[in-house]
Amino acid sequence: MVAIPQDVPGSLEYTSKLRYAWRVCSVTSLGMLLIGISGSTLNVALPEVVRHFHADAFASGWILLAFLLVNTATLVFFGRVADLLGRREVYLTGFALFAVASLLAGLSPNVWFLIAMRVLQAIGSAMILANGTVIITDAFPPDRLSQGMGVYIGTLSVAQLTGPTLGGLVAQAAGWQWIFWVNVPPALVAAVWGAFILRGMPRGPREPVDVLGNLLVFAVMSAALVALSEAGSRGLSSPVVIAGAAIVAVLTPILFLVERRVSHPVLDLRLFGQRMLAFANTASFCNALARSALILLVALYFQAARGVDAVTAALSVLPLPIGLGIASPIAGALGRRVSPYALSIGGSLMSTTGMGVLMLTTDPATPYWIVGIGLLLCGGGSGVFLTGNTTQVMAALPSGSLGVVNGFRLMVINVGVVLSVAVTLSVLTSAVSAELRGQVYAGTLSSVSPVAVGQLMDGFQRTYAVLFAVALAGALAAVLARPTRSRPAETELHDGERAASR
Repeated sequence: MVAIPQDVPGSLEYTSKLRYAWRVCSVTSLGMLLIGISGSTLNVALPEVVRHFHADAFASGWILLAFLLVNTATLVFFGRVADLLGRREVYLTGFALFAVASLLAGLSPNVWFLIAMRVLQAIGSAMILANGTVIITDAFPPDRLSQGMGVYIGTLSVAQLTGPTLGGLVAQAAGWQWIFWVNVPPALVAAVWGAFILRGMPRGPREPVDVLGNLLVFAVMSAALVALSEAGSRGLSSPVVIAGAAIVAVLTPILFLVERRVSHPVLDLRLFGQRMLAFANTASFCNALARSALILLVALYFQAARGVDAVTAALSVLPLPIGLGIASPIAGALGRRVSPYALSIGGSLMSTTGMGVLMLTTDPATPYWIVGIGLLLCGGGSGVFLTGNTTQVMAALPSGSLGVVNGFRLMVINVGVVLSVAVTLSVLTSAVSAELRGQVYAGTLSSVSPVAVGQLMDGFQRTYAVLFAVALAGALAAVLARPTRSRPAETELHDGERAASR
């Protein structure tokens, strides 16, 4: 009797591994769902939180920015820490920390305590996001990994679909505190279920953590966000804006110098050395910058300019995630006949068209179906772009570089998300007086006067114009990311390695 190898479908070992893999997928998908819903609910319910604390414009913006900043700056760090302390342990600690921070956020006595709890949420989220993909990749047999990854990533679309509606319903029916408390049960369930299901993983090589690089990234991003958030309210000549810009100008070259010399940098400069990679990552950054704040922006439009409640605003933004959720699998199916490069360009142009529709029709009296078409095009275009762009980059690289590139892509996208919120809020509120900016965040500006609403609509037009320009730049970068056959990606990446080591 011939023994069946362990890695052959049909063997007992293979069946057992696959059964375990799907249980792991249930844990990681729950983590993705938790993080996705917690972010999108707050985007819609932000006016409720602002009204409760009577927060000023600066604090209102940092309720969102604090989470995005810390989460982005610590993603790579916690991926490296997991190699030292154990991936399972860091992953489960993230769920526990997220649950505790969410509980305390709902008990916040003031807005700055809430912002501090958002920082703790961000750290827990980074622990989860930095390790979920690695855990699920380790669990699945290679021939089934795409199925597991599809379910894992697909939960993000579910989160984006349900989050805004859930946020509007919870904020209106139960109070702003429940925006955070609803995270506690699923986070605890995920921690307990993960502790029961997940097996210990072999620890990776004890590579040094780029502590200085992480600190410099955090400092540069913090200074840039403070400058951007204050530029809209205090003007470009404000000492805060000038100081923030000066810090960015001084620390950025220092950051690049440090990252060229360390053995395991948080920003891998090799990935800038290949033309296709450079432009593809630029296109990805522009897409994130143009798209990420749209739900927040449109939710504020319906509440502050049209005076609707949180539930109506939540329902109004749904075409964006619906477009994203529908377009992604369609683009994946088209990938057998259409090149990833063509999908990337087509998606970018579709998103740019949607942003143009929103820019040209910004008015309190605009029929909803026009706004809906703009949002649907933005979401659908992003779904097509992300599928094509990711496939294009990953297929062009040697297998040994995929982990590095994916980590870098995640950071690039998250930086785009952070800047998207900062730029959107700064440009939007620059159109109204300092006394009225708080009412924009509170969603009550429509009750002030038609003149105030008119000023705010100028802000929306400016904001959409900026996002349209960014989307157009992303489409141009997608075109310039054309793969070259004359010089393989692997050769160019190795050239980048040699350049980075000098």
